[in-house]
Amino acid sequence: MTSSKRNKTLHIDTEALSTLALVQEGLLHPVTGLMGKNEAENVDSTKFYKGIPFPFSFILAPSGNKNTKVLKAAEKDEELDLLCNGNSVGKIIVDETFKINPQDRLRQVYGTTDLSHPGVKNTLARMGAIAISGKYYVEYPLMAGNKKRIESMRQKTGAKKISSMVLSANPLNRVHERMIRRILEENDLLIIFLRKPFNEDGLSYDIRYKTLKIFIDIFVSKNKILIIPFENTYIFAGFNELILDALLACNYGCDQLVIGENHGGLGLYYDKNVLNSIFDECKNIDIDIKIIDAYVYCDICKTLVNTKTCPHGQHHHVHYHSDSILQLIMAGLVPPAILVRKEISANILASIFPNRFKNLQELYYALMPGTGLIEQQSEEQFYANLIKLHSTSSLT
Repeated sequence: MTSSKRNKTLHIDTEALSTLALVQEGLLHPVTGLMGKNEAENVDSTKFYKGIPFPFSFILAPSGNKNTKVLKAAEKDEELDLLCNGNSVGKIIVDETFKINPQDRLRQVYGTTDLSHPGVKNTLARMGAIAISGKYYVEYPLMAGNKKRIESMRQKTGAKKISSMVLSANPLNRVHERMIRRILEENDLLIIFLRKPFNEDGLSYDIRYKTLKIFIDIFVSKNKILIIPFENTYIFAGFNELILDALLACNYGCDQLVIGENHGGLGLYYDKNVLNSIFDECKNIDIDIKIIDAYVYCDICKTLVNTKTCPHGQHHHVHYHSDSILQLIMAGLVPPAILVRKEISANILASIFPNRFKNLQELYYALMPGTGLIEQQSEEQFYANLIKLHSTSSLT
């Protein structure tokens, strides 16, 4: 055991710990560990690792003066403790340390070094200039537990064809619901990787998880869907996100990854004067990537429609922009039911505006039709019934 008198400790944050655990559990295979200098440079140059597309090197370069001193003094085969939030979470055996250029790293991951990009700013703050490679072990039960849950669900249902989607559900809207139903029509089991970012912007993970569970438990076959928390660390935040999503889903045992046609990673680009798409990059990953067409609400068709089949112009279409819907919710407004199901809106509003009304019961009985019986009503029930009043059409 290394003497505690010597400062042989690296301090990492939860995001780094989660990323290390991801590779340790084989979820980004063929990457199985931290890359050394030559290997990292090769991957950054070729965008491939062992014949499989991988957009940038897998390295650990923690920031901070203490970490810098430890890394500069580290010797080959030396054992370093890994600490996260003051707790020992693992160890690493030093193979080598080497300098990196943080600006180059940012370009590899995000395609830009512009500090107005939230990912760039956050990553730069936690990235040092010295990387370390070597065999490591970290304790992070969540990853192993997720793999067991998926395998257990597969055994329980006898699923032969497993599809997947990566979802933020921020908030869950009608298009998300339509996509989920489409996938279930063609597959035995759907794994929803629900994003759990380390820098949350919008609704908390707990609220998004609960609303997704409400939809699944009430409106679809819940024994055909499994929600997996997806801690999408900074490596998933760049423009190569789709490649890593495909690798993740494949290594979790999924046969298919479904994305919407407005996915940010679907752009075309030129490389060596040849027109490419993300599908060219993913062709060596053993998973089928399926695109689902965009949906809108048509005020003539009075339902969700595919933009390619609806005969009415865009001026009749209501689009599902999550950011815009979220703005309504965060302002305390109830989104129209054509955008978000009333059960979902009611739960979200009750969660983010607790104890909003001075006398909820008095307000409830003043506005809502009732049976005459005195019953205690929750804020969620109040919102749900208020939305029903919004749907009344005889006076509109």
